[in-house]
Amino acid sequence: MKNILLLTLFSTVCSLGVMGVAHAEKADSEKEAVITARSGHVDDVKQVRTLTGDVVLVKGTLTMKAGRALITEDPQGYQFITFWADPGKLATFRQKRDGAGDLWVEGEAERVEYDNKTEVVKMFSRAKLTRLEGTKVTDVANGAFISYDSRKEEFAMENSNSGTSTPDGGSVRMVIQPKTKAPAAEKAPATPAPGKK
Repeated sequence: MKNILLLTLFSTVCSLGVMGVAHAEKADSEKEAVITARSGHVDDVKQVRTLTGDVVLVKGTLTMKAGRALITEDPQGYQFITFWADPGKLATFRQKRDGAGDLWVEGEAERVEYDNKTEVVKMFSRAKLTRLEGTKVTDVANGAFISYDSRKEEFAMENSNSGTSTPDGGSVRMVIQPKTKAPAAEKAPATPAPGKK
């Protein structure tokens, strides 16, 4: 079955930045969203788009992948996107962050929700967030639920899929790599001041 290509000009959809000290790539918010899937259904009256089978959304540096997706739009034109993974798999996203260097963020979960209006992404069930410099992992967060606000550069982890922590829930985990220290400059031999021996 050939992929169906849906070109959708979302006015401001998916300027997603996930877990980082730097914002999401600002240029992404001005790019068109290109979505491929095995099948799709668009209901313009209800402003609902349903996509199934190898769904891939690309918007600038942002790439999101899942087994199926549902996109709804409010009267102001903001989109709310839910990605579901195929059984036994995870929905994923990857985006370049603003800032000097090759900074990226990646995330995965069984269900990923993105609110274009607030630029908040929520990951449900087996959630994982990874920050990278090039291919080097700098930080990793795991939990039943992770929420990330790309505007405020904040994220929260909870121990249950409901989005809140419960006393009988599991635990969340974060690994923060040590900062790489710049090599110490080699000391140059002291030179005498002019006129002194």
